[in-house]
Amino acid sequence: MPIPDPKLSVVIPVYNEEQVLPTLFARLYPALDALGISYECVFVNDGSRDRSVALLRQQFQRRPRHTRVVLFHANFGQHSAVMAGLSYSRGDYVVTLDADLQNPPEEIGKLVEMLDKGYDYVGTIRQHRQDTLWRRTLSKGMNKIRERITPVRITDQGCMMRGYSRSVVTALNQTREINTFIPALASLYAMNPIEVPISHEERYAGQSKYSLYSLIRLNFDLITGFSVVPLQLFSMVGMAVSGLSALLVIFLFVRRIILGPEAEGVFTLFGVVFFFIGLALFGIGLLGEYVGRIYAQVRERPRYLVEAVLEADNDEPLEVMRTAVGPLLLAGRLRSDSCRGADSQGAQA
Repeated sequence: MPIPDPKLSVVIPVYNEEQVLPTLFARLYPALDALGISYECVFVNDGSRDRSVALLRQQFQRRPRHTRVVLFHANFGQHSAVMAGLSYSRGDYVVTLDADLQNPPEEIGKLVEMLDKGYDYVGTIRQHRQDTLWRRTLSKGMNKIRERITPVRITDQGCMMRGYSRSVVTALNQTREINTFIPALASLYAMNPIEVPISHEERYAGQSKYSLYSLIRLNFDLITGFSVVPLQLFSMVGMAVSGLSALLVIFLFVRRIILGPEAEGVFTLFGVVFFFIGLALFGIGLLGEYVGRIYAQVRERPRYLVEAVLEADNDEPLEVMRTAVGPLLLAGRLRSDSCRGADSQGAQA
């Protein structure tokens, strides 16, 4: 008979983490076993180019009843991987977790405890962060900006370890935004949220997949995805500059009448003009961020493409070949040794 749905699903995006995965497996499964509830680990391989896929397959063979592996066709980004994990998860509770072990798997019990108490969204606050100084500084600055211009109220927006009830996960799966920020969306959908402190460790091995540029892009998505305040602020700045420009023209006109023609103010005029040009270019770039989001949305390209899914059914490990268009799937089920040679058939919502 089919395996019943678990109480807890742990969603973990994986991208080039072969150095970390063995230790992650050794800590994650014992921590979940100690909770005394049924669970599954949903690993989403985001187009890894190292041995991550092989290690995930080996772990699936060792623990097929507690392991599901979603293999992406290519690299689609961490948030797309998490959204795929949410759509494949079956648990009443879902906890998202990074694979780098900076958020200890042993802390999952804290989130489950809060979900058991009736909270539908459990945010986390990292204690004694082990990140570099520039990342901590950037994170604090973006937190303050986000609190002022968006309705999102989360203390630590950069922590991936969070807990969601099934109702919030269902709402997230119904979201069709191409560029989004999952913790922020979940905090808006939640009716009874809470935040808990968790410990934070240094990255176990390898390097962070988020460069400075990636972090800036992620925060642009957060701000432009949840607020139009930047456009409104720029409109007000534009009106203020227009008013000051009018006053400057009147001043120069009166000065010319009183003192006659002058040539000494040429460099000052250049400075003012360059300032206005820079302001205009900034406004064009800001407007481009919003237009770009609209462009990405109206193209309606798939959020991710799934090459295969490793899961167990009837106590037997199977590999499922799927062609996924966002959360809509065309699926066919077949044996793992012939999975790649067969065509997909059937349909699954």
